[in-house]
Amino acid sequence: MDQQDAPKPARGNGPGELVVRLALAYGAAAVGAFALAIYGYANANPGVLALGGLAVVLVLAVAPVSFISVSRTSSGLTGLDAVLDEMRTLRGAVDRLREYQALSDDARRVLNRARERDLLLRAIEEDIAAEDWDAAVVLCEELAGRFGYREDAEQFRQRVETARSATRDRNVGAAIAALDGLIVQRRWDHAVNHASSIRRLYPDSPRINGLHQRVENARERYKTDLERRFLHAAQGESVDEAMDLLKELDAYLSETDAEPFRELARGVIGKARENLGASFKLAVRDKRWSDASRLGERIIADFPNTRMAEEVRSLIDSIRERARVPV
Repeated sequence: MDQQDAPKPARGNGPGELVVRLALAYGAAAVGAFALAIYGYANANPGVLALGGLAVVLVLAVAPVSFISVSRTSSGLTGLDAVLDEMRTLRGAVDRLREYQALSDDARRVLNRARERDLLLRAIEEDIAAEDWDAAVVLCEELAGRFGYREDAEQFRQRVETARSATRDRNVGAAIAALDGLIVQRRWDHAVNHASSIRRLYPDSPRINGLHQRVENARERYKTDLERRFLHAAQGESVDEAMDLLKELDAYLSETDAEPFRELARGVIGKARENLGASFKLAVRDKRWSDASRLGERIIADFPNTRMAEEVRSLIDSIRERARVPV
């Protein structure tokens, strides 16, 4: 057969012309995708803008693969069919984007209803886990009002309220336990301030009622116990114990409250002063300088305005000096 009689390749099926057609197709798709994205941006429509961006990414991602496939296919129907399939898929996607762009906002909302509902439910779950109760309630209102899922919204509201109540009770319980710790430590001013803080933080909790009275009752009970122990120590001639109790009791007694204890307190103070003075003199006489120094400092601290304290002040320096000298 002569070369002139050899069949000629069909026009339009060569790789070069196929690349041109492919470039034109992808160019049109890219223009449509960019136009969609620009439209969404210009009209402040996040949904359309997102779709346009997705279309641009799709065109840019598929085009290189298609061109590589064409460049590797110099002949044969299999490679050509694969490229044509890719082109049809891309065109279908662009057509669907164009159709979606033509829909109204209400129509798009209907199409995305299930997806948006799932996103909203996940957001509510996350707010509950994060204990962001107010945000969760707002999303429940959105679920009922915008999407019409009133039963689901009510179930989530109940979950929110149950979780909020449990968390609040747990926090209130911890706060009250801290308050009881301050009461045990007899830090009355801190306890009163903490009770006020609990009332401000949890005003709706029924457990906060009477917290200030709780502190005051505990303080009054401890004061009564101090008075009883002081009276027993004073009557039992336990002078040192009575003095220690009297010092602590002084912080709890007003002028009126202290009046019944005044005479007894004078007796205890006088007896304590006499005992301390006698112990001091005995330590000096026995040359127990360390004991004498300790007792002298106590006399000066406990009875600073007495004549005995003046006498001790005149001796204390020499006593301290002797106490520092090893025996």
